[in-house]
Amino acid sequence: MTDIVSSQTDMKFSGFSCTSKGRALETAEYDPKTLKDLDVEIAISHCGICHSDIHLIDNDWGNSVYPFIPGHEIIGQVRALGRSVKHLNIGDRVGVGWQCGVCFICDLCTSGYENLCPDSQPTCVGRNGGYANGIRVDSRFAFPIPSALSSENAAPLLCGGITVYSPFREYDIKPKDKVAIVGVGGLGHLAVQFANAMGCEVTAISHSADKEDEAKSLGAHRFINSSNAFLMSQANDSFDFVLSTVSVDVDWQKCLDLLSPNGTLCFVGASPTQISVRLMDVIMGQKRVAGSGIGSPHRIKEMFSFAARHDIQSMTELYPIGQVNEALDRIREGKVRYRAVLEMR
Repeated sequence: MTDIVSSQTDMKFSGFSCTSKGRALETAEYDPKTLKDLDVEIAISHCGICHSDIHLIDNDWGNSVYPFIPGHEIIGQVRALGRSVKHLNIGDRVGVGWQCGVCFICDLCTSGYENLCPDSQPTCVGRNGGYANGIRVDSRFAFPIPSALSSENAAPLLCGGITVYSPFREYDIKPKDKVAIVGVGGLGHLAVQFANAMGCEVTAISHSADKEDEAKSLGAHRFINSSNAFLMSQANDSFDFVLSTVSVDVDWQKCLDLLSPNGTLCFVGASPTQISVRLMDVIMGQKRVAGSGIGSPHRIKEMFSFAARHDIQSMTELYPIGQVNEALDRIREGKVRYRAVLEMR
């Protein structure tokens, strides 16, 4: 028998559910899954809106299971514990990101790459996520939030933040490195902050010239307007690492041209069509074309410590949960700068 530490665990959870492809979200109640020995129940206070939520709502990836409650940038307080949970306490402020379960026994899991586990369980695919007042998840995917970070600004770090932080660590970015961030948006504005805090020389690249001052205020040392062919060509062979955060098609060969020999072009934003670059440039320059998605549990914990130490926070627009559809529409229209966060009030 599982011991549950709370008097509130028999309550129904409520949130905003998507009932079919592309439909506006509707209020819904549901019975949460049974609290298992290693689970925690979290009273949600905030949940970021990631563009991945919109892909799920619209079934762009073909894996959505309706009805479901979206949301995977979750922050709240622990209000119930399974009997085997020893590392968390009632009242702790924790966060849950894209991933909430793995097998823990495959080679990837046992070597610290749980994020690549073939049995990975997303937080809101085939189950209900964070646009709700509560959630029950495996406690090993509930991460303590440092007190230096506000819940509103920390929520997007659980997906957007780790998405850009992880490749910097995975590809061993060093303080001496020259790093270019393509796109100054929901992912890019965080990537600029992380790269600057790591001691790198940071260049922000955007087709929006009006983002130059903001990019520099976030930590970019230089700014290149990608619409200016001359400025782009002047930057060729300049960078050790180019991180593409955009989800639109650009001239990927020009991005590859930015790399110095032995450099890496890494994708964390998913463009709608296949990339195309000259293979001989990759071969003769010993260049890498790579990708990265989310990060392992130990990397997420590391990221939060780093973000708290260097005051890295997402720039957000805060919406009460009742305005979730308005917030989703603003994201679809590209009007949010840079992340939207729901507050459960």
